[in-house]
Amino acid sequence: MKLHCPHCHTTIENEFKLSKFASLSSEQLQFIETFLVCRGNIKEVEKELGISYPTVRGKLNDVVVALGHDAEMPKKSERDTKKIISMLEDGELKAEEAIKLLKNESRDLK
Repeated sequence: MKLHCPHCHTTIENEFKLSKFASLSSEQLQFIETFLVCRGNIKEVEKELGISYPTVRGKLNDVVVALGHDAEMPKKSERDTKKIISMLEDGELKAEEAIKLLKNESRDLK
């Protein structure tokens, strides 16, 4: 692998192990920097970059894929709801307990 500095024109050639972030485009790195500065608050990223919520989500998914991960992970509430239902079906929870847990889930979404 070759590393080249466009400012001083120095080139280094060797075997390097680079961070996954080294494979991101400059636009993706700028987006990630903004995302981090905004502490992951998508509304703030929207304002900062002047783009819509779906565009922020799309850019975030692009970065996730570029880093070698699946683009769409199930939402925490979806995973938890499925787990609660599975535990109810398996007899690990009583109906009343499942209802209470599910109500807490829906409250967390608001």
